[in-house]
Order: sequence, then structure tokens, then C-alpha cells
Amino acid sequence: MKPYIIGIAGGSGSGKSTFAARIKEAFPTQVSLVSCDNYYLPHDDLPLEERAHLNYDAPEALEFDLMVKHLEQLKNGQAALCPVYDFTRHTRSDKVAEIKPRPIILIDGILIFHDESLRNCMDLKIYVETDADERILRRARRDMLERGRDLDSVIDQYLSTVKPMHNTYVKPTKVFADIILNGGKNEQAFALVKAQIEQLLNNK
Repeated sequence: MKPYIIGIAGGSGSGKSTFAARIKEAFPTQVSLVSCDNYYLPHDDLPLEERAHLNYDAPEALEFDLMVKHLEQLKNGQAALCPVYDFTRHTRSDKVAEIKPRPIILIDGILIFHDESLRNCMDLKIYVETDADERILRRARRDMLERGRDLDSVIDQYLSTVKPMHNTYVKPTKVFADIILNGGKNEQAFALVKAQIEQLLNNK
């Protein structure tokens, strides 16, 4: 049987990646995870300072065609070689990660519901909605601890691109969701999704 593909979307810092990681942790040998963050287009032709100021929260920043291609490979039982994005350099690294075809494929990202072809690959679409104040605090902590940013650059990026792009592109895609969760750490929602996956795996 073909893999069951679950898309998990939401604003930056909403907890969508945390929710996806918990699902992956609950079914380590049955679930493969595809992170949309790795599909940012490379900009090796630009110096680092210019790359740091590009708009990474608009649809044109992502290679949707490659994501669709990789999902199709996984659906056909083939492994996909996913790029690995280096957020400290604002471009793709020279590494690739092998994603194995498994019964459940998770894909998470802020704009995965924006592209119709990518949306059509999904069997279930989940949108994680979280208060804006909580999202910016989570993003600031993540970017400073994991991506080598300073607070001023985080604030500047949030005000100049993250917030307006969320309102323009991310939030409107909520209408495509089959399920809307209130926060990525919603235990009842996690239990329900986990139970549905268990039922799917038993049926397979």
C-alpha cells in the first residue's frame, strides 16, 4: 500500500515541528519526516550578508517542485535524497539526507498548504495555530540558540518579513486544513492523531 502522507503547517514558532517530531518519536520505524526548511532555494551566488536579508517567508523562497518530486518517489517506494539547509550560512550545505519510504510520511513547514501540487500529495492536513506572542518568543529562542542569530537580527527579520508574510501567505492556508490544533503541545490533539495513525498502521 502507498504511504499515508500527513502535512503539518502553521506559523513560524507555532510548534508544528515539535508536533511532527513527537509523532515521529512515537512511531520511529513507521514514520519518515520531511522538513520543508531543507527546501529553501540555495543562493550561493550572493554574499552572506545579502543572503541574510532575503525574504525566506514567501512562497518563492522554496523549491516546491522538488518537494513534490520527493513525495512522489516516497509514494512509489523509492528513497529520496533531501537537501540539508544550513541556517548559519543561509544556503544549502553540501550534504544530503536519505528519506526512506515508510507507511506514514510527515511533512512540516509554514507554507506547505500554499502550493496546490504539494497539497494534493497529502492525505491529511493539520494546521497548528498558536498565539503570535508565543510564536515570536519561541522563534527568538530557537534562532539564537540553534541558528547563531542575535536578538536584533531576529526582531528585524520578524517585523520586516515573518509577520507580514504570515498574514499574507501562511494564515490564509488554514482554510485547507482538515484539522486545526490549538498549539503544538496540545496533548488531546496529539493523542487523537496518534490513535488515528495506529489505526492506519493496523489496517495496513
